Amino acid sequence: MRVLVTGANGFIGKNLTLRLDELDIPYVIFTRRNSSKDLKYLINKCDFVVHLAGENRPEDESSFQEVNAGLTSLICNTIKLSGKKMPIILASSTQAGHANLYGRSKLKAELAVLKLAKDTDTPSFIYRLPGVFGKWSKPNYNSVVATFCYNINNDIPLQINDPDTELKLVYIDDVVEQFLSVIQGAEYDCEMPSVQPEYRIKLGDLASQIRMFKSSNDTLITERVGNGFLQKLYSTFLSYTPPDKFAYPISSYSDERGIFAEILKTKDSGQFAFFTAKPGVTRGGHYHHSKTEKFLVVKGQAKFCFRHVISRERYEIITTSDELKIVETCPGWAHSITNIGSEDMVVMLWANQIFDPKEPDTYASLL
Repeated sequence: MRVLVTGANGFIGKNLTLRLDELDIPYVIFTRRNSSKDLKYLINKCDFVVHLAGENRPEDESSFQEVNAGLTSLICNTIKLSGKKMPIILASSTQAGHANLYGRSKLKAELAVLKLAKDTDTPSFIYRLPGVFGKWSKPNYNSVVATFCYNINNDIPLQINDPDTELKLVYIDDVVEQFLSVIQGAEYDCEMPSVQPEYRIKLGDLASQIRMFKSSNDTLITERVGNGFLQKLYSTFLSYTPPDKFAYPISSYSDERGIFAEILKTKDSGQFAFFTAKPGVTRGGHYHHSKTEKFLVVKGQAKFCFRHVISRERYEIITTSDELKIVETCPGWAHSITNIGSEDMVVMLWANQIFDPKEPDTYASLL
């Protein structure tokens, strides 16, 4: 099977063709460089059409009808004349049918696809997409998410007329994966399926969230970006990071023992850090009531000493970077770590609480 992708150089087209490459699905493209005369040849070579080409903000408003409606009609007529039952996906818009030139042109495109489906018994899939966000969307064009991510990344002021305006959004990877499922034979029980999940967020909240992504480089406190909308929005935000901002500094604290640096903090799952210790140096010598920690020696050799603060029971653990063993500290047990090797020791550390100097839950104790 070979797929014809129109608008392949656009936002959705770039993401779709990359996935087609990854899946080894053959495709050909139709872009602004092609003429209408190319369509017959391309359609005859293909078995499926994904029609993404469209005008959103043309310099000449006549392009709405010429591209959105006219090109779609030309594609449908060419498919019909080919005699092939060629399934087609049309990327339409939730504005289809609205009382503006863009909306009316998208509705005409939909009607052309529906007529093709009726006349030729060809499967058609019309997606009235809301705002699509993700990597490679053009900022300061027709995506407010792209504009906010780009501007905030580059310290450009935002213009927000009504922060309570609600946006409806779908993520580019979800759009592409649904299109791929159709291309690969998935069946849908309607001609106008929708991409799910669909997200809703107010304009002001969107700006605030993206600003928090930006500030995390300074605070080291990450947002909850492990899944769902925040994961997708964060990935989108990062995709607009200029290369000269791929790296950013963090603070470190040094003394005669070595250095200590916090790496990442979470809102509800503690923080990550690392420290070094010179040969013979002991760190720690305290206990916690509630705080717990996990240590991983990534370079060198360490001796962990533990003493129960009530029973005085003692325990020792020797570990090296050759065996990569997690060592946990438990509430009520005083603990220390000593570098017993001949080179500087490097230790990764996770604590279940962000360190608060006002309430450190850290009490000195001799071991």
